[in-house]
Amino acid sequence: MANLTTKELAAIEDQLTVEQNLIQKYKAYAQHCTDPQLKMKCEQIAGKHQNHFQRLMGQLS
Repeated sequence: MANLTTKELAAIEDQLTVEQNLIQKYKAYAQHCTDPQLKMKCEQIAGKHQNHFQRLMGQLS
């Protein structure tokens, strides 16, 4: 792990929270969609944010 400052760690933790919220929101949107194309788009966006979350977590390992 790179030597991160307290401020950098706090920023990563804040962004992790944002990404988690976006994942949850877009998964919920996908569950409520009746249009198959819109449902697929919401699932793709949730997956994109899941990827962001994983990459940020990688910075902490």
